[in-house]
Amino acid sequence: MELNVVKLDIPEGCNIILGQTHFIKTAEDLYEVIVTSVPQAKFGVAFTEASGPCLIRKEGNDPELVDVCVKNLLNIGAGHVFCILIKDAYPINILNQIKSSQEVCRVYCATANPVEVIVAKTEQGGGILGVIDGFSPKGVETEDDRQKRKEFLRKIGYKL
Repeated sequence: MELNVVKLDIPEGCNIILGQTHFIKTAEDLYEVIVTSVPQAKFGVAFTEASGPCLIRKEGNDPELVDVCVKNLLNIGAGHVFCILIKDAYPINILNQIKSSQEVCRVYCATANPVEVIVAKTEQGGGILGVIDGFSPKGVETEDDRQKRKEFLRKIGYKL
C-alpha cells in the first residue's frame, strides 16, 4: 500500500465540499440540490465512478469550477468521491441537503481552508483515509475572541 497527500485546489472566494458517494446519478442530484437551495450560487460538481467505465462525471453552472473539481478528483485518484466548489454561497446553505441525498455516504469536509487529502493506493485502486482541513489550533479563545466571534456571526446575518 502507498500513502499520498494530495493538496486540493480551491479557487479564491470559493468553498469546497468533498465526500464519498456511490451511484452514477450523484452529479445530477448534487446539481439539483445546489441550484434549488441557493439559485444564485456559482458551482461545479464532479464525481468519480468506481466500476464500469470508471469515468469522472461532471455538472455545474460555472465551467471553471467544474474543471477544477475534475482536476482535484484526477489528483486524488479514488473511486466514488465527489467534489463540489461553490461561490456566492456557503456550505452551511446546502450541507444538510447534500447529506440527505440518497447516494451520499459521508462528507469529509466543507470549508474554504486549505485542504490536504490522505489517499491510500493499492493494486485495486485508491481510497480517501481522511482530510486535513486548515491548520492546527494556536490556543483557546479569550473573552475578547468570544465577543469578536459573536459580532462576526451577527454581521453576516447568521445570528440575531
